[in-house]
Formats: sequence, C-alpha cells, structure tokens
Amino acid sequence: MIEGIRWREAEVLEVSDMRRKKSCNASKKYQWCVSGGTQEPVGHPRTQAEMAHTCRGTINLSTAHIDTEDSCNIVLSNGGRTYHLKASSEVERQRWVTALELAKAKAIRMRNNQSDDSGDEEPASQSDKSELHGTLKTLSSKLEDLSTCNDLIAKHGAALQRSLSELENLKLPAESGEKIKAVNERATLFRITSNAMINACRDFLDLAETHSRKWQRALQYEREQRIRLEETIEQLAKQHNSLERACRGAPGSTGSAGTTKGSVQSAKGEASDEDEETEYFDAMEDAPAFITVTADPKHHRRSGSNLSGASEGHPEDWNLEDSVFESSNQSSYNESCKDLLPKKRRRSRIPDKPNYSLNLWSIMKNCIGKELSKIPMPVNFNEPLSMLQRLTEDLEYHELLDKAVKCESSTEQMCFVAAFSVSSYSTTVHRTAKPFNPLLGETYELDRLEELGFRSLCEQVSHHPPAAAHHVFSKRGWTLWQEITIASKFRGKYLSIMPLGAIHLEFHSSGNHYVWRKVTSTVHNIIVGKLWIDQSGEIEIVNHKSKDKCQLKFTPYSYFSRDVPRKVTGVVSDADGKAHYVMSGTWDEKMECSKIVQSSHGSAGSEGKQKTVYQTLSPKVLWKKYPLPENAENMYFFSSLALTLNEPEERVAPTDSRLRPDQRLMESGRWDEANVEKQRLEEKQRAVRRRREAEAVEALEEGKDYEGYIPLWFERKVDPITGELICAYKGGYWEAKDKQDWSSCPDIF
Repeated sequence: MIEGIRWREAEVLEVSDMRRKKSCNASKKYQWCVSGGTQEPVGHPRTQAEMAHTCRGTINLSTAHIDTEDSCNIVLSNGGRTYHLKASSEVERQRWVTALELAKAKAIRMRNNQSDDSGDEEPASQSDKSELHGTLKTLSSKLEDLSTCNDLIAKHGAALQRSLSELENLKLPAESGEKIKAVNERATLFRITSNAMINACRDFLDLAETHSRKWQRALQYEREQRIRLEETIEQLAKQHNSLERACRGAPGSTGSAGTTKGSVQSAKGEASDEDEETEYFDAMEDAPAFITVTADPKHHRRSGSNLSGASEGHPEDWNLEDSVFESSNQSSYNESCKDLLPKKRRRSRIPDKPNYSLNLWSIMKNCIGKELSKIPMPVNFNEPLSMLQRLTEDLEYHELLDKAVKCESSTEQMCFVAAFSVSSYSTTVHRTAKPFNPLLGETYELDRLEELGFRSLCEQVSHHPPAAAHHVFSKRGWTLWQEITIASKFRGKYLSIMPLGAIHLEFHSSGNHYVWRKVTSTVHNIIVGKLWIDQSGEIEIVNHKSKDKCQLKFTPYSYFSRDVPRKVTGVVSDADGKAHYVMSGTWDEKMECSKIVQSSHGSAGSEGKQKTVYQTLSPKVLWKKYPLPENAENMYFFSSLALTLNEPEERVAPTDSRLRPDQRLMESGRWDEANVEKQRLEEKQRAVRRRREAEAVEALEEGKDYEGYIPLWFERKVDPITGELICAYKGGYWEAKDKQDWSSCPDIF
C-alpha cells in the first residue's frame, strides 16, 4: 500500500504510517488529509516523528486533479496545493488511482446533491422517509456507481489500446512482435466484453428508470393523500373551536364575556363566519405551531376579568379611527409626508438601461492566470448604485418608525418595528443586479432632515472583509445604526448572501432599544435560467429595555408548497412570553398585524408538537409596498426613492458615491467607458493598499506600532448590548458639511 495514508470517519484521508493497511474504502469519503509520505512538497521535510502524528493539510477530492508521474508515483493537486504519493508497485498504484477516481466521482455527486438542496423544498416529514423512498435512493446510487465504472472502463480501455498500438508500431524482433500482437488481440477481446457489459448496464438502466417513474408516481400519490388528510384535520380543528364557543354560550352559561373563563359569544351564525375567516400560519422551528382564528370583536367585550392571553388594552380599541394602527392602514407614499412637504423636486427617472449583450467567454479568457482579487468584473453585472446606497434604501418606509414613536404600548411599537424590518426586502424582488462594491473610505449621505425628518450617513470602513457602517438620526424621535459585513457562498446553482452584523434602533422618548439581524438572501439560477431572489430564515427582534420579542419566519419558496410565495409570519410576545399580536404577510407586498384576544392549546400536530390556537381580531395593514414608477423595468426596477439616490447634489463630501465616475458613466449608458474607469479605480485602490502594507512592514522592522486604516467618521468600540466590536458614528460629518471643510477626506476617485 501507499506509505502514510489512512481513511478516517471524519470524511478525510490522513497520510501517516500505514504500511499494515491492506485495503482502501472510497465510499463516503471526499477529502485527503496529508501528514506525511514518501515525497513531499518543498518546505515540508519528512521525518519519522512527523509521519506518525500530525495532519498537514486536506485536499477536496471533488475538485482535485489525479495524475501519475511514473509506474509508482501518484500526484494529487488542487489549486496551489500538491502532494506526491508513492505506491509499492505499479499494480498497487493503479488500484489506488481507481479508488481515488471512484471517491472523486462520489464527492462530485455529494456536492451536486448539496447544491440541489437550495432551501426550495420543505423538509421531508417522517412519513416521506419510507422504505420506498430509501429503495429509490439506493438504486439511484448504484446506477451512479455503474455509470462511473463505465466511464473508467472506457477511459482505461482507450489508454490500453493506444499503448498497444504504439508498441506494435515499434521496430522489434519478430518474436516480440507476435507477443505484442497476441496481447493486442486480448485487449480487443477485453474491449468487446466491456462493451457487452456496458450494453447490459444500459438495458438495466432503462428498465430501472421505467420502474422508477412508476414508484415516483406512487410516492406522489401518497404525498397528496397526506395533504388531504392535513386539510381534513384543519377543518376538524375549526369545528372543534366553534363547538367549544357554542358550548360556552349554551343556556345556563350565557351572559357577559367576563363571567366565563375565556371569550363567550353567541353560537348563532358563528360556525359559518369561522370557516370563512379562519387563517392558518406555519409553525416556526423554535416555537410551537399555532393556528389563528379571526373573531368578531363585538363578541369579545370585557366586563370584570381579563381575557386569557389577551393583549394590552381593550379589544374594542382595535377599531378606533384615531389609533396608530388605523392610521397605518391609510398610509401611502404621498400622504406620509403631508406634514413636511418636499422642499426640493427630486428626479423621477434615469436613462434607460442599454441593451448590451454579454460575452461570457471574453470575460473568462481575460481571467486566465490572474488572481481572483484582480479579475475585473464588467459593469454588465451591476446596477448604477453602490452598496452604501442600497443600505440607505432600507429607510424607504421610515414612516413606520415615525408611527412607532407615537405608540404608548411597547408591544404595539414592536409590531411597527417588525413591519419595518420586513419592508427593507421589498425592493429586492426584481433587483437581481449587484450594486457597486464601495471603495475603502467611500461615503454616502442622504440628508432629508427638512423633507422627511431624518439624515443618514454611510461609510465603507473595511475592504477585506467588506464592511459598511450606517447611522441615521431622525428628529421625529428615533436613531438607527448598524455595521453590515456581507458573506457569500456559491453553491453551484445559487448564491447565498448572508449579511452579518446587528441593526440597532432606539426611540428617544421611551428609551426602547431594539436589536435584530437580517436573513439570508439567495440568488437562484446563477448558471442557467432567469435570475430570481428569495429570502429565507428567521429574524428575532428584541427590545432590550422591556424584553419584548418578535419571532419572524421567512418561508423559503417551494414549487410544491400550497403557501403564498414569499410568506412571512410571526408572533409578538412580552417579557413573560405571553403572545399579544400575530404578524402575517409577504416580504414583497405587505405586512398585517392581528391582535390576540384569546389563546388556547390545541391537539398535537403531525410532528408531535402541540399547536397553539390564537383567536384574533381582524388584521390591520401596517405596511404596503409602494407601486414601482412607470417604465421601472427599463430603469433597473428602481423604486421612487432609488431613482433619487444617485441624483447629483452640491456640498456633499468628495468621497460621496454620487461622485464615483464609473457609476455615473454606467447610469448615463456609457458602459464601455464605465468598465475602463472601474478598472482604474480598482487599481488605484490596490496601489494604496500595497503602500499601506509596505508602511506596516517598515513600522514592524523599526519596532513601531502601525494602526492601519482608520475610518474617518466612525470609530471602533464594543457594543454594550451585543458585546461585539462595531463601528459607531463619532460625529463631525454634518459639521464639516456646514463648514465645507473636507480637508481630512482621502482622494479615492
């Protein structure tokens, strides 16, 4: 065997001392872990002590290149890492090459299976994991093994045939020529036999596919039966709830609602109303499943005692015309600013997006041999806004926070904060192009203090990893700040974008301090098909003063789901865990809030979890998406606010995104010039980074401290709420703007 190699269960292959290992099992293994060997890369001296104990690296077999140097040596390479391994004989080397290629094929299949699991499918229930499903999976695995063997036979057979043909053409004695001819004939027989086996495997594959389709239809039928059974159970739950209320309202127990435990209402006509108005919400992973039942508020008056699970205030307050909730239902883009009319007319359109064709090969051939960080990505993939401007777009529905200031109850205020957190995703539904990556030190201001009551400032505070700090002050009674770092993972068919960092919101008068984090955004059909974006995950919003919480669940899109696409559900609860409001809606359209007047525990669901039944009043619309401007499809699907973000303004800092030349050229439709300018700016930034690295080396040699890049308007400090190191606004920007003193700003454009 190869000296210094062994498999271990952690799905890696270790290289140590393995002289006594007699076989290799390639199944379920897809990495090499190298800790020794006969030949080593430069800089890795080989000693007996080294071979015995430590792991010196891993190689992912799914992307590794397997090659042979001579009769006994194997070369494994992946990117910049190369390992040389030596077998005891040529036969042993060939056995290992075959085993490694089989393991590589399995690793590729495992990676593709993981890529296919994009979150589009709902987790399979226990009933789906049947024996039939397992049989299909096993059969599919065996067929893949046959296909891999087929490829290996064809590969090695062709190589053998070529080698024999080359030998036959050599000038050798007659006896040697006859022996070579005999070997060639045997190779031909081997090829004929292999072809026969391949044909038999192909017939087996066709037969298996035929039966597989039948089994899939049977499995689909069972799934449909399960869905029908779940619907029946839901109907029974509704009838059970109606019968419970009818029983409470029977003779001997009629009267005011306050004389019974829970809400009492007349049974007359209730069953039909219940069936028409009942809404069901999916359970969240970390909370019991719940069902909401819409109730008539006139049957839920209180006299002396509180309703079970009722929220603060009287249920009849829900319909008061002057309540904060009622006013939110009547808001629109124009009405939101009636008290402060715009002082300046903003633009309502930008030049139409040019119809430039994208030649992927011309991009790829320019990337050959270059470092990934130096590959110039054309503006064809961008939209004419920077990431700082996209971050500022979160404020499009700032009036939700203005309304939240007026709430006297912290749980009511939480509803508006939750709606605001969801509204920031509404602009992403059609926006598949990526924003420009800000340069280090780039800033963006949005001063709407006189028009909308707030002013916002963003600064790019780090380039590797990219991080942006954001601070917003509103004279209507709130302050918002955040530092967002974007992490991404490319999984073959889709790209996952994970914003890291907490968002803080504080209301001045009450001192309520809310903290939450963003969910994962997924861009689908990266390679083939039309790009589309989905949001999935959970948001937990916490009021660190009152300890109120809101759990929001963004349901991932599924082709087979009966739910509304882009669905968002959640529950607002107080510090004691008592639920007060149910949130429901979609992240691209609207969010509603329903006040809970009674809660009770129902029967266990299909997964054994106990469902909570929330009886609620009619929902109120807290947020509704503004319609897109006319001709938005030709203007990158920008919203009315987005169209104004890159509008030129006077007196801004020289580092402002509005002054970025490549972005301005792209907006004007001059994409070729924008690409040239983009490369110039990126090379200028690299030169500054190289100079900064040289200064750091020089300071190190002299024994001095080197601080590195320091943000201009933000400073690093520990957040007292989360304990994380964040960039907080230190002040000075708006004062510098008033004085027009930009002497401290770097020259980045």
